[in-house]
Amino acid sequence: MNEPIEDHLDRPDDIPPRRSGRVGALLRRARRLLLWSLFAVMLLFLVWGLIYRWVNPPITFYMMQERARLGEIQYQWIDIEEVSPMLRRAVVAAEDANFCTHWGIDSAAVRQALREGALRGGSTISQQTIKNAFLWPGRNWLRKAVEALLTPYIELVWSKRRLLEIYLNIAEFDTGVFGIEAAAWHHFGVSAKDLSRVQAGRLAVVLPDPKGRSAIRPDKEIKKRAASVIAGADLIRKDGRAECFED
Repeated sequence: MNEPIEDHLDRPDDIPPRRSGRVGALLRRARRLLLWSLFAVMLLFLVWGLIYRWVNPPITFYMMQERARLGEIQYQWIDIEEVSPMLRRAVVAAEDANFCTHWGIDSAAVRQALREGALRGGSTISQQTIKNAFLWPGRNWLRKAVEALLTPYIELVWSKRRLLEIYLNIAEFDTGVFGIEAAAWHHFGVSAKDLSRVQAGRLAVVLPDPKGRSAIRPDKEIKKRAASVIAGADLIRKDGRAECFED
């Protein structure tokens, strides 16, 4: 007795060779497209990072997002030579005291952050600069993975001084206020080169939460943290941990 035609066609092993070949060709094409796309993205970041070694970032994705939300932002670039040395040391003391000694990822800080359950606490100034300069806002593992891959490369092609310069110019210090020059004028009515020790300390401590902390109207906790940061800034100057970005 002949086998029913329907049963014969339902068997996976009996797919016509031409149809099977088309599926295989499509899969190979999709795989090649994916690999070339990944290569193109990687090349883009490599070239982009090299350009920023000499060219100042005109704007970031987060700045564009805030400008669309607020209507306008405050942003003014300033060379690191024009930034108060005390402010530079205060920011490093507050955000990443071992900035000059690590290669972009501070293993000790990461372990401490994991113990305390604070993801941001393990981020170095290098990682925050890469996130702000090249990547999109928000917290997700894809962004963290790209950040981790870019960090050693940026540490290789930029100097520590350049890293800090870009960080100080694109970090947010208040809602819609980006960069230390705009922040100094916004908060205290002076240029970044004229900031006092107390002003530098207060600006440094608002960085982890620029929308929730005020350098102009600091509460007791902010004043206490600022005093601690000022002491830390003096310490890293004395023990040599500020040498990589000092004049």
